[in-house]
Amino acid sequence: MIRKLAAEFLGTFWLVLGGCGSAVIAAAFPHVGIGLLGVSLAFGLTVVTMAYAVGHVSGGHFNPAVTLGLVAAGRTPASQAPGYVIAQLAGAIAAAAVLAAIAAGKPGFDLVASGFAANGYADHSPGFYSQGAAFLTEFTMTFFFLIVILGATHRRAPTGFAPLAIGLALVLIHLVSIPVTNTSVNPARSTGPALFVGGWALSQLWLFWVAPIAGAVVAGLVHRGLFERD
Repeated sequence: MIRKLAAEFLGTFWLVLGGCGSAVIAAAFPHVGIGLLGVSLAFGLTVVTMAYAVGHVSGGHFNPAVTLGLVAAGRTPASQAPGYVIAQLAGAIAAAAVLAAIAAGKPGFDLVASGFAANGYADHSPGFYSQGAAFLTEFTMTFFFLIVILGATHRRAPTGFAPLAIGLALVLIHLVSIPVTNTSVNPARSTGPALFVGGWALSQLWLFWVAPIAGAVVAGLVHRGLFERD
């Protein structure tokens, strides 16, 4: 179990550092900014690389919503969920701390004013989308993320390609939903930056726990009922 928790810590750390780091440091860098497409690719690449690196140890969840969705689908024992979620949160917070230290090395950087890649809705949505639109987006995107995960890792799916399918799904999710919420589909990813931004980010954090977990659990139940049987 210690090996599994260490893998989840490292995988979530890499996801937050690589994904949120691309948004904070590189998205709008003068003349060579990577933009929305680059940030979307960065999040997908973090999952692909860590799924291949440590997925064989822990299953490569790196996300409390994924863990709970897999519990609902009958793929992960419920007894493992608390430890996984704690390890994922620890990895996300540690990565946010490292990212904050790096970003602070730029003269004039203001962590709160920059938003620090925190997730938000209404006035704190990149496109000023409403709370309802944000909830629906996070629920739906996480639902389909879990459908992809469960299908790609099914015993009858082609072997060796699951990390690619899952990573590409995350790229697509970000391409659609960055303008709405900055894209969460991952409560740990949302919690790390929110703790450093404080204020509005913490007051809106509830949505980025409730909606992704609800979407993931519904997907787990749907997959278990419709697709899991031979």
